[in-house]
Amino acid sequence: MTRTIISTDQAPQAIGTYSQAVKCGNTVYLSGQIPLDPASMQLVEGDMAAQIRRVFDNLAAVAAAAGGSLADVAKLNVFLPDLGHFALVNEIMAEYFSQPYPARAAVGVAALPKGAQVEMDAVLELG
Repeated sequence: MTRTIISTDQAPQAIGTYSQAVKCGNTVYLSGQIPLDPASMQLVEGDMAAQIRRVFDNLAAVAAAAGGSLADVAKLNVFLPDLGHFALVNEIMAEYFSQPYPARAAVGVAALPKGAQVEMDAVLELG
């Protein structure tokens, strides 16, 4: 099966040895996104809600570059150093997704790159 590397300047460039996404057939694996502004490559300013929205915006940009959208997300993983923010993730996620919602996991972690308070990755299935 052919692997296609997905890249866009509408989302933060990779800060390590990975691609923004890899497409295999109709499946697209999106790498983890933290709340980096794509233009400045700095963490967004503002509260936790601003960080969560930036992550969803980054994921949406990579999904669009792959020919899809957040509506194509089959699996979403959420990583939080503070699981106390889980309810806020749910609230904001409802702004970006509608039913039927993707499968999802929320994982408490010790820390995230650059001191981010949220990271998400996703798997898209393009129809």
